[in-house]
Amino acid sequence: MASTTKKWPGHQEETFPDVFNINAMPPQPKEKKPGQLPENMIRQFFEEGYVIVDKFFDKEELDACREAVTVQVDDLANMLYRGGKIKNLYKEYGLFERLTQIEAEFPGANIILHKLGKLPKAFRDLWSNPRLLNVVEQLIGPDIMGHPVWNLRCKTPQNEASTVPWHQDSGYLDNRSYEVMQVTAWIPLLNATRENGCMEVVAKGHQTGKVATHTCCWGDTWYIMLGEDEMEKTLGVDVKRDTVLCAVPYGGMLLLNNMIPHRSLNNVTKEIRWSLDLRWQRPDKSVGFYDLKEGVLMRTKEQPNLKIDFDSFDAKDRAKAAKLNVDTPEALQTEDDFETTIQGPWMKKWEMVHKNRHTAKLTDEPGATWHKN
Repeated sequence: MASTTKKWPGHQEETFPDVFNINAMPPQPKEKKPGQLPENMIRQFFEEGYVIVDKFFDKEELDACREAVTVQVDDLANMLYRGGKIKNLYKEYGLFERLTQIEAEFPGANIILHKLGKLPKAFRDLWSNPRLLNVVEQLIGPDIMGHPVWNLRCKTPQNEASTVPWHQDSGYLDNRSYEVMQVTAWIPLLNATRENGCMEVVAKGHQTGKVATHTCCWGDTWYIMLGEDEMEKTLGVDVKRDTVLCAVPYGGMLLLNNMIPHRSLNNVTKEIRWSLDLRWQRPDKSVGFYDLKEGVLMRTKEQPNLKIDFDSFDAKDRAKAAKLNVDTPEALQTEDDFETTIQGPWMKKWEMVHKNRHTAKLTDEPGATWHKN
């Protein structure tokens, strides 16, 4: 149980329900742009905190992302092979099995891939897809910035490091995010099902506009966690009644905001469930990642066809910046390319109720400035 006698840096008494509920819904266009959703789906996003779009992307758009992931896995295999960490490149295995084989020989390989944070052209193209930005415009308006926290998820089978417990996204971000609508598109690169670990959300858990008390860290991971009792007490939900399984077919996506509680289930199949998290917010409400990395401007009302500067955005390594924020420069310099732990400022935001090999590498030095306004 989390302590009730001490306020941790993540606590903030002020709430912002009108930032996330139906009152925040922008005026909808009378004439829809390509890709834009019917108004009832947009209303669901604000009323329920999420909406599933079953069919949205062309097969070629997601197939290009699959090919980019294949290249990243190949690069990882070659790096581990050259470093003497694995004795086999496992080239005979495909996209949905190869990393599992590598992981069996070198546990933590999936964590290294997660930390690399490479943004290949196919990912850039998907993130800035004009049809997708047209949908984001329905949710936050015509001024759109890509948030610095995006992720490639490699959910290898039966792997604790890729099974994420209940949380609100703002629980990971600095406190300024509590008053800013951030839109996330969760895009699976195959049919996402209960068996392969799709997402679950707690419908309407965003309506109080409040971040509940999380704790750190879950199992042998760097994840914060939100207890179901705390969720019900603070967010006014009934977890059993309000939990929704979000199975999403290949070509679809789940849209959710940064206040709705969600988690991903364990993958009990033999195939890897790959997915992308892509996020956006308004640039005039720019909340980066603890001031460690800024977002990337994608569109404005005046410049709907803005040339996006992905190169400058991609030049800043978010994982290294996060680790430096909670570690010493000397420790960062001695870390090798095969380090399989993750540290970041969110770990100092909440009460530490469970320690593991990830938390063991935190220093006692202060982390980022904890913004409380």
